[in-house]
Amino acid sequence: MDSNTDFRRSSLASTAFFQELGAELVFTQDARGRYLSFYWQKAEEYNLTAEEIVDRPLSETLQPIAPAPYLERLRRALETLVPQRFSYPFCHAEQYFLFDLTVTPAIDSNGKATKVLVMGRLLSDKPVQLSADSPEFMAYPALPSSSDASQQMLYPASLIGRPLTTYSEIDRKIISQIAQNLHRTLDLQTIWQQTVNSLGEVLNASRCIICSSKKDSENLEISPFPISENQQNYPDLAAELQHSIASDGSPPLSADQIENLQSKTFKVVAEYRQEPYSSMLGLQLRAAEQPGWIQTLATLKPVAVDYASPIVDRFDRHSVLVAATFYEDQPNALICLHRCGNSPKWSPVELEFARELVAQVGSAIAHATLYQELEQARAEAVALSQLKSQFLANTSHELRTPLNGILGFLKLVMDGMADDPEEAGQFIEEAYQSALHLFNVINDILDIAKIEAGKMELDLTPVKLGELLQQVENFTRVQVQEKRLKFQIQTPAAEDEIILYANYQRLLQVILNLTGNAIKFTKEGGIRISAEVIKKKVTVNNQELPGIVKIRVADTGIGVSLDKQYKLFESFFQVDGARTRQYGGTGLGLAISQKLVEAMGGTVNFYSMGEGLGSTVTFTVPLYQEPLCELPNSHLAVESGLPASTATASERTEILPG
Repeated sequence: MDSNTDFRRSSLASTAFFQELGAELVFTQDARGRYLSFYWQKAEEYNLTAEEIVDRPLSETLQPIAPAPYLERLRRALETLVPQRFSYPFCHAEQYFLFDLTVTPAIDSNGKATKVLVMGRLLSDKPVQLSADSPEFMAYPALPSSSDASQQMLYPASLIGRPLTTYSEIDRKIISQIAQNLHRTLDLQTIWQQTVNSLGEVLNASRCIICSSKKDSENLEISPFPISENQQNYPDLAAELQHSIASDGSPPLSADQIENLQSKTFKVVAEYRQEPYSSMLGLQLRAAEQPGWIQTLATLKPVAVDYASPIVDRFDRHSVLVAATFYEDQPNALICLHRCGNSPKWSPVELEFARELVAQVGSAIAHATLYQELEQARAEAVALSQLKSQFLANTSHELRTPLNGILGFLKLVMDGMADDPEEAGQFIEEAYQSALHLFNVINDILDIAKIEAGKMELDLTPVKLGELLQQVENFTRVQVQEKRLKFQIQTPAAEDEIILYANYQRLLQVILNLTGNAIKFTKEGGIRISAEVIKKKVTVNNQELPGIVKIRVADTGIGVSLDKQYKLFESFFQVDGARTRQYGGTGLGLAISQKLVEAMGGTVNFYSMGEGLGSTVTFTVPLYQEPLCELPNSHLAVESGLPASTATASERTEILPG
């Protein structure tokens, strides 16, 4: 029989066939170490059955102590197609076994191997205490191997052996090697994934996750079912938590510190797991809802938590080891290792291993985070420089255009080029209009400079909404009629005047700015200004006010693409340089409007479904006093040219194309 035939027969788990091989121990495994078949002459002596071992996760059955180097041997045999012979310790149900093993790749008809046939014998069932420099497990040099002697030495039993309580030099070499790999990259995602893979394999975890702390400003949707139903079995009261922290020799926490830790939210950003356990990748978890998290965040020491029986957990956890990675005594991530199913609980040695490794991981995370922040800051600085250059180019155009108009028309008058006094008056009027435009541009530039320097102070006083919108209609009527647009102003109907708490001049500037933009960027259709009273108490300048008024300026203009809307209110940002040339403007209007509204205790938002779909800008202003009686809005259309004063405060002014 060839090796392929032997393997196909062995995979049938036939006891008779294994006995024919004449070996004490025979089993087959795939690259992940899962048993496909198993036979051992001494199985009954140690209460082992094939049913307990075959087709079960490696962590729940007869498993190698420190599975990572063992699995590496399996992978090496499969890749090189060269047999491997070595001794290796296994454990099952608190029993220890040292086997002499020969791993042979099962080569298929294509010349490749995906499974191995392992034959061996029991050397000892007693753990042996070795010195740090004693290579207990050596590859036999009699069989060919592509590795040198130093590479063939496997991890000693001290890595995870239950009787040992201290670390050997080899353990520290493992930690050093993992740390070196982590510090070779500054990519945060790579560091996270390398960390969970290394810890998961070395400590034979059913699942290993790393959780990144999320900033308070980030809006997170908490994923369903992240909480263990065993949570009520763990202390969550402040007094009990303080006792746990004190027992670890750490200083007590204040109530505010405990509340701050409990409010922290973490996201699972990387995961290592064995089959068939479900994935937790991407879940959002609150520290207060996870056993051991608050304690490890407070003490920066690993914590092992065993679930009380009966175990009811959606992720099959029965024992958890959690450790906070940190840099300069500040936590920057959480590492959680889970034991599931029938796998053993966490030992003190494994706690010590985690304790020594998390400091290295925390340093690598801190360096990568700092690098990313520096790269982001550099990119933002480059982008800001480009925006300022574009702003200066556009502003230069905006300044020169009206200035050229002023000089040109005045030159015509001075040179006597006007045919009569009426034409001379027209030249002077044009020069005056150009001067007004130049004045407004300069005011915009000075306003944004004051705002960014923090030197703009606003005096807030009662402002009548109806009077304010009347002024807006007066200022924009000519522009609307020239472009033959539809213009509407709608205010809430009330028995008394709606009074705002704002700076009249600056609020008028904001509405004119937004309305001017709407008119400028709308070729057909129209503009609608509406106001809505919202009864919601707010505090402005230490004064409690009864509500806010939300004002909307909507148009049917060119709109803004979705991917550029979030930058609209940034200083020096303009959606499109070519568009700015076409329509004019410095691009500072929205930035100035936002800063002014915020200075008056309000907020600004922009909405657009995309290019060509129009835009809506909303902003809020504090309400000085609540109207006595608010009635449903009534609407009255007023033809263009009709004095706005004919419309009452409860009506809508509507200017139609002439």
